[in-house]
This record gives sequence, C-alpha cells and structure tokens, in this order.
Amino acid sequence: MNLGRRTIVFACVHNAGRSQMAASFFNTFADPQKARALSAGTMPRERVHAEVVAAMREVGVDLSAAVPRLLTPELAADAAWLVTMGCGDSCPLLPGTLREDWPLADPGGQPLARVRQIRDDIRQRVTQFIADHQLR
Repeated sequence: MNLGRRTIVFACVHNAGRSQMAASFFNTFADPQKARALSAGTMPRERVHAEVVAAMREVGVDLSAAVPRLLTPELAADAAWLVTMGCGDSCPLLPGTLREDWPLADPGGQPLARVRQIRDDIRQRVTQFIADHQLR
C-alpha cells in the first residue's frame, strides 16, 4: 500500500445503499493519489437497491454492477477512517482507525424522491469530509 494514501471505509447494514453511494462519491471527488474508499456492510444484501441505482444514475454514477460485501477486519485492515451509517453497535470498532457516524436513513424501499434527498445529503457529507481532511 502507498503509505501516503489513505483508505476510508464507508459501512452500513446492507451495503446496498448509503455506503455504496458514499464510496462512489468519494472515489469520484477525492484525489486518488491521496485516498480511496471502500464500502461494506454488516449484513450485506444480494444486490444494491434498485432505487439507489436509479438515483445515482441521475447524477452520472453507475452502481448497476456494484456488489454488496461483508465488512471484515481484513477488508478494513488498512483503513484510516471508518464512516458508519446506521449500523450502530453492529459496526465494529477497528483499533487504530478513526470513526465517524453519519445518521442517515436507509434508502431501501423508499420512494425515489426520498432516495434523492438521502443521496444529496451523502454527497454533501462526502464533499465536506474530503475538504476537512484535505483529500482533494
């Protein structure tokens, strides 16, 4: 691993909505020489929610091939930050990793208008995170 580059893990329960959107926005907006994002979930679903795929497609991000995955210690081994979104106590504490929690509603099963609100909130939070940590 490049010692100058940081890994940020975005985690939610199903890895089928919030964390997928956050990692996608992060990898779009952050300088890839400074940081990269991964997403995972504590109880991953089989696929990303269709309404999330549709909402992200509206802003030019294709999540149709994204596959939810389990948050494991191995996956997060090189993480500098763990950003959790609604997984509460089921998201692990990772020694040596900074942690933030973003209280965000689960977009799964929500009407597209609500998913857009969640998407836009996530985009704003990711943009602010990148600015705060000088990762642009």
